[in-house]
Amino acid sequence: MKFTKMHGIGNDYVYVNCLEEELPIDPSRLAELVSDRHFGIGSDGLILIKPSETADFAMDIYNADGSRAMMCGNGIRCVAKYVYDHGMTNMTTVRIETLSGIKDINLAVKNGKAVSATVDMGIPVLLSHRADVPLVPGALSDWDPAGIWEDISAAGQLLRMIPISMGNPHAVIFVDDTTSLDINRWGPAIETSPRFPDRTNVEFVQVTDSGQARMRVWERGSGETMACGTGACAAAVACALSGRTGRAVEIKLLGGTLNIRWREEDGHVEMRGPATEVFTGNFEL
Repeated sequence: MKFTKMHGIGNDYVYVNCLEEELPIDPSRLAELVSDRHFGIGSDGLILIKPSETADFAMDIYNADGSRAMMCGNGIRCVAKYVYDHGMTNMTTVRIETLSGIKDINLAVKNGKAVSATVDMGIPVLLSHRADVPLVPGALSDWDPAGIWEDISAAGQLLRMIPISMGNPHAVIFVDDTTSLDINRWGPAIETSPRFPDRTNVEFVQVTDSGQARMRVWERGSGETMACGTGACAAAVACALSGRTGRAVEIKLLGGTLNIRWREEDGHVEMRGPATEVFTGNFEL
């Protein structure tokens, strides 16, 4: 099976072009095998590039533990780069179907190769314990500001979070210092909390000024990763909702930086960041 290793600021996946390749085994099991960093290729998961009846292409995502994911912000930038760089399209605006809807990606091209991409991530949703609230303009105009917060019990302590969906669930927790954070204690405890029956991604965010924040992420099904695009979007929305920043935030992750803008005019979140191809090869079972 031919594959391509790609990453978006360190959030790395194995990509398979299913328009040309036939998977040798079940994709969940394949994801486990290729993701192993000692006995496989090494990645945060597996992404399949497929044809789509409703968009230009479709992407299917599997986490390192074989579980299926709905959306990956870093992964979708890499899919758009792959289809452009490999001559599958000559358009610099690409529509990609995901389990959380069709996303529009605008590519920045240099010397014939896509180097970065801006993704319309859609409208965030506040996962309130009362009811899910799509955060369209004016959605919280009659809300008590305290309503965005929720307590969650983890590792024997009560923490405050803002639960946000970017097509997949996120628990955003603000901390004083991300560097000293014991993420291996808090990450899995929150990921598997009964509050999130299907588990959740967890973002630990340290706001450094009105336009910047640092973040570490514990991804559902993969553990701590170098970056998470949907997580950065959820973090930026939580920063703005809580009054810690404006609606444009530079999120610094372990693998690099993403620029997030929560548009005031329509409530959509834009994510901009690089996409990198590392190598190609053949994986034999």
